[in-house]
Amino acid sequence: MGQALTIEVRHEQGYAIVTAIGEIDISTVSWLRERLFELAARGRPLVVDLDRVSFIDSAGLAALVGAAKRTDVHSGSLYVACDRPKIRKLFRLTGLDRRIPLARTLDDALEALSAARNAP
Repeated sequence: MGQALTIEVRHEQGYAIVTAIGEIDISTVSWLRERLFELAARGRPLVVDLDRVSFIDSAGLAALVGAAKRTDVHSGSLYVACDRPKIRKLFRLTGLDRRIPLARTLDDALEALSAARNAP
């Protein structure tokens, strides 16, 4: 198996930030999916920081899609931050970047979230 996955969650004023560290694959995705779905069901914006993820497979991408759908159902939103070229390329190739806003940095994702919350 690959490198273990660590998930850190911090709650800010009105949103949660999930930082994933390591590899997201079929052997590690269940814990990430559970945490994302639990947070998405709260109806608050959710920011997922993938900048410290060295690998993500289709199971990981599917978990993000599922979390995005769940945030929509609960009137929330999902943003992803990642500057890793390989992961950004996966988002583009799969069209996921059209489904989930993808920012280069956590600060950029938080700015996009703030702009969306303040839009008329």
